[in-house]
Amino acid sequence: MSIISGLSFHAVGASCASVCYIPQKKTQQWSWQTYWLAQAVVCWLIMPIIVAWITIPHLNEVLIEAPKSAMYKSFFLGAAYGIGGTAFGLAIRYVGFSLTYAISVGISCVVGTLLPPLVHGELTTILNSTGSEWVMSGVAIGALGIAICGLAGRFREKDLEGNKGIATSFSFSKGLPLCLVAGVLSAVYGFALDQGQPIADVAVRYGAGQFQNNVIYIFANTGAFFSTAIYCIYLHIKQKTLTEYTAIRTYERSSRLSLNYLTALITGLLWYAQFFFYGLGHNRMGPYKFSSWAIHMIMLVLFSNVVGLMLKEWAGVKRKTKRILTIAVSILILAVLILTYGNYLGEEIVV
Repeated sequence: MSIISGLSFHAVGASCASVCYIPQKKTQQWSWQTYWLAQAVVCWLIMPIIVAWITIPHLNEVLIEAPKSAMYKSFFLGAAYGIGGTAFGLAIRYVGFSLTYAISVGISCVVGTLLPPLVHGELTTILNSTGSEWVMSGVAIGALGIAICGLAGRFREKDLEGNKGIATSFSFSKGLPLCLVAGVLSAVYGFALDQGQPIADVAVRYGAGQFQNNVIYIFANTGAFFSTAIYCIYLHIKQKTLTEYTAIRTYERSSRLSLNYLTALITGLLWYAQFFFYGLGHNRMGPYKFSSWAIHMIMLVLFSNVVGLMLKEWAGVKRKTKRILTIAVSILILAVLILTYGNYLGEEIVV
């Protein structure tokens, strides 16, 4: 059944995204902008081109025939997604990782899922179709689960701050607007893929099959790289950190610099892998494939918390915090099951 294979690919992609930042912990003497731009070159610039060249037959002909308007739309929407990612990183400074995740990813989950059918005027038709109530319920329950994960994360941060006596720069008034911007603009990435579909349609005619989305990433991901690079270069100039790409202030310069590049490479490969497997999953989801974005976001948060537990990031928190996390994870699992059933009903109607 294509729905099950689609969900499996989404699970692999979300798993890659949930662990992609673990290598960053091994990075030393690199500022955020140095590491971020190094991994962005891999996941948003190099990999989309290489993978498209490998998986899209007659790539040159596809790019010549594909409508330029779709290329522009996908690129600029991808650039907006890059701005959203930057806002996400800034929000973490003021409200912490957990609240940023809960607010931003929660908004992205809902907006990114409903925006394509809304813009295409298909939302009313979808709402009147068999299984749609399950799909919409799954999206809503998933957003609730993400919010509760954020609540659990905030309690975790408070527990650990209390244990260690750490002072923070928490500012909800500064962080909330950034979270809102991050949530809305991050949701735009799913729309960037939707607007790039005419390019993929041309690729299908040349035999791209299930790999059709890889040609869209050439534009959506490079758009994200463009906006991200501007901000990173601005920080490099402001903080005079451009020399970090070639110089390390220790006697182990060569090995340390190589390790930093290796961690950035691994992060970039894992981050791109989520796009690759997202495309494979999305193309197998049937008439309700618009729900792919919600499935991906929900699985991403679910697996991120599971990885956090495995890495003992929740060690030392209060029992109440663990109970809230257990409830949140259970809700996320329920949301995935509901979305699966809704997509199954939609697939059965088509058959």
